[in-house]
Amino acid sequence: MIEVQDIFREHGDEYLRQHPLNTVQIKAYRAILNCRTHALGGHIDTCDQCGHQRISYNSCRNRHCPKCQMLAKEQWIESQERCLLNIGYFHVVFTVPNELYMVFRQNQETMYTLFFKAVSETLLELGQNPKYLGAKLGVTAILHTWGQNLLYHPHIHCVVPGGGLTSAGHWKNSRKKFFIPVKVLSKKFRGKFLALMRAAQLRFDESTNKLNSSREYALFLQDLYNKDWVTYCKPPFGNTGKVIQYLSRYTHRVAISNNRILALQDDKVTFSWRDYADHNKVKQMTITAEEFIRRFMLHVLPRGFRKIRHYGLLASGGKTKRIQLCRQLTNTPFSIFSKPRSLFEILIDKFNDTFRKCPCCRIGMMIRASPLP
Repeated sequence: MIEVQDIFREHGDEYLRQHPLNTVQIKAYRAILNCRTHALGGHIDTCDQCGHQRISYNSCRNRHCPKCQMLAKEQWIESQERCLLNIGYFHVVFTVPNELYMVFRQNQETMYTLFFKAVSETLLELGQNPKYLGAKLGVTAILHTWGQNLLYHPHIHCVVPGGGLTSAGHWKNSRKKFFIPVKVLSKKFRGKFLALMRAAQLRFDESTNKLNSSREYALFLQDLYNKDWVTYCKPPFGNTGKVIQYLSRYTHRVAISNNRILALQDDKVTFSWRDYADHNKVKQMTITAEEFIRRFMLHVLPRGFRKIRHYGLLASGGKTKRIQLCRQLTNTPFSIFSKPRSLFEILIDKFNDTFRKCPCCRIGMMIRASPLP
């Protein structure tokens, strides 16, 4: 199977000679390039029956690496499972107009933070409005910056429970369909986002240099205000198990998984993608290796930036007490896991101990013997 690492190994040096990367991008590039190779060290596993030895190299654990997200994802999902309620959940997606993409790329940390703020305030304020729900919502928001074709497309996925906690401490269920009209949601979000942009300190380089003029910037914002912003809500999840499945697909996803890469030949990369504009058809796209690396690097987030955030009922301050109360009010049974499991326990549960089977005798278990010198 062709991996992102293979593309970096064959074409990365040439790309770096022509395209300078920032510090965070370089760190991600090197981590992916060296992941599970001798460069990061490793350890020796020995079979407890036949003595067969196997070298296992260390993973890079970089959050942009396609090979290092499974365990992190499983641990995160398990911790979130304790916050799920026995009610329906909605999936709401917020997008921004294409005209803003360049501003996002030049001011990533500022614009992503602004994006989260506008989304969370929109949902929480409308949820508190008695016209729609009149209760405090819980929101899990996840930032993605890519489309299926790997091009830049910042958007935020939100998982929202179908109800909230009133000021009197009662649980109030929402209607079966999403309780906030999409048009209301879109207009509120647009207004908040542009108001935050007016107050933000942004920088503009050559491609957007005209926006340094206050007059041009005001016209730019006005044009954005006159556009329809796309916000949509998908049908509610059937049960909490569906929510878990959704979270497992979205939370720790990287720009492209290795299983979507089909070929690397003649300096070109072929990968599969889903064309949502054409009835979700799965298609193939072939681009140069240079363009592939360029697109992949567009989605490396600023250092330390949190791409998953919780608001309202799920915000960190007082979260445990709020969730405990909501569980009681919604008759939600407590999780089967009383405490977080170790990585080893998760691996055994997921693979039934087969990951430790000796590949030689098929009887013994591979036991970690010693680190590599």
